[in-house]
Amino acid sequence: MTESRLLALLSLLQTPREWPGSELAERLGVSRRTIRRDIERLRDLGYPVEATMGVAGGYRLVAGTAMPPLLLDDEEAVAIAVGLSTAARNPVQGIEEASVRALAKLEQVLPSRLRYRVRSLGGATVPLPAEGGPQVNPERLTTLAAAVANRERVRFGYLANDGTSSERLVDPHRLVAAGRRWYLLGHDRDRDDWRTFRIDRIADLRATGARVTPREPPAGDAAAYVAEKLYSLAPTYEAVVTLHTRPTEAIRALGEVAPIDGERCRLHMHGDTLDWLAFHLLALGCEFEVHEPTELAAHLHALAARLTRAAGTPVPEGDPRWPAQNTPPPGGTTGPPAVSAP
Repeated sequence: MTESRLLALLSLLQTPREWPGSELAERLGVSRRTIRRDIERLRDLGYPVEATMGVAGGYRLVAGTAMPPLLLDDEEAVAIAVGLSTAARNPVQGIEEASVRALAKLEQVLPSRLRYRVRSLGGATVPLPAEGGPQVNPERLTTLAAAVANRERVRFGYLANDGTSSERLVDPHRLVAAGRRWYLLGHDRDRDDWRTFRIDRIADLRATGARVTPREPPAGDAAAYVAEKLYSLAPTYEAVVTLHTRPTEAIRALGEVAPIDGERCRLHMHGDTLDWLAFHLLALGCEFEVHEPTELAAHLHALAARLTRAAGTPVPEGDPRWPAQNTPPPGGTTGPPAVSAP
């Protein structure tokens, strides 16, 4: 129907970018001629749709005081309400209160069916708060989001992890939210390569007005590319351990296992932290020796010392509590698992 198509067209035009007529026609499944007629209908209704000529031209909706009320379809309204509710509890500096105010206004005008969906989702969802992450200036986020949508080059100062500062000229591609941090993925013009920037370390951000040609990162998906870069920066430890037990499913889940004899096996495993490796080895409940890396052996020795101090004074033999706390396991003695460095 014409009315539903106009609503869909208006929804697309409300995205802050220029839409070529061919792309609008493809999105809506109609001809370019139909798009031109629909644009004229929107103008007759008071929507200021601007057209630009040329290869890079297209249609865009001009913001202004005469702008008619914002129109949203059902899915967009629910998405905005949920997004505002989430933003009220997340680390975007100064945006929590504004999100709550905007959510209250939106709920007042939502139809009852949508209000019920939003409240049901909110009531069934329990956020897990994360502490200690950096806050992001919402104006910086909106500036970068507009630059991504408008395909506009940006310039900013950046503070690297080692404390060095630099001036960057970047073609922004996507914003990526990763837990408590926001990242900008873009193509660095001076370095002629893709880079990932923590947005809380960006300063003096400004749009240059220069339009950029869209390009895709090597991994294709922006989130996957950023995740790969973040994982590559994290330390990875390769551990080689002899376990005094037969291979089990729990052991095979940790890495590559090779039997040594009927009572021992060799485990090759890796982890991002020494604590992760130590926890999973201790959780196996068997004796073991660490061959690699030396950092893991030292970490286990330090952990054993802390556990010994935490246990306090040993209970002497003959004390009524002695059997419960100090009875040796079958074929072994009390104390932490055997750990030896190479």
